[in-house]
This record gives sequence, C-alpha cells and structure tokens, in this order.
Amino acid sequence: MTSGIRAGAIVIDVNDLEAETTFWSNLLGSKATCPNEDEAGEWIDIATLGDGGPVLSLQKVPEGKTHKNRLHFDFMVDDFAKTSRVAYDLGAKAVSELHDPSSPWQVFADPEGNEFCLITDEGAGS
Repeated sequence: MTSGIRAGAIVIDVNDLEAETTFWSNLLGSKATCPNEDEAGEWIDIATLGDGGPVLSLQKVPEGKTHKNRLHFDFMVDDFAKTSRVAYDLGAKAVSELHDPSSPWQVFADPEGNEFCLITDEGAGS
C-alpha cells in the first residue's frame, strides 16, 4: 500500500437518504451519524466496517441507479437465515439464487437496488 493512504469511507450513492439510512443502519445494527452539520440531509455515516476499517457512508445524489454495481459488499454473517429475514423485512430483494445450502450465501439488493452479499463464515464469495 502506498504510504500515507488509507481507506476513510466507502460511499453508496442514494436517492432517498432517510429510507436508505433506515435500511443500512438496521441491517448492520448501528447508529447513523451526520459527521458535519453542513452536510445534513446530503451525507450520513452508517457504521465503521470492521475493527479500524473504513466507514460505510451514504451520499444523496439526484440520479438513479441504472446498472449493476461494479463494487459490492460481502457481509459475513453468523446466522444466514436470521440475517436474510431481517434484510427482507427492511426491503431487500434477492437478486440471485441461494448458493450452497450447507454454507449459504446469496446476492441481495437494498431498496434502491445496490447489491450486497450475505455469506456464512464458511461460504464462498460471489
């Protein structure tokens, strides 16, 4: 890694900041914060990803999502069935079939269509 560079945030562009904040903060079990009063209503920090990792943030943009993500999250979960039910209850949709039922993983999309995977610790990535 180049000296002096570190990941500060990974940002998802969204249209409905309030709805997406509700989805992601509830899915990840975190409390969203606005790091800068000047950005209220335009930017929100959802959660730090891993110990000392970058922050997952949401940024309000005017344009809608039109294509498949070129980058997505693989979230490792202890209980695939429970976590996928939570994701569905929050408005996620499955966008792939369930892979490897003995060690499941699956691709989902948040309410605005941003893809992410739920993977058991033993599961293979997408």
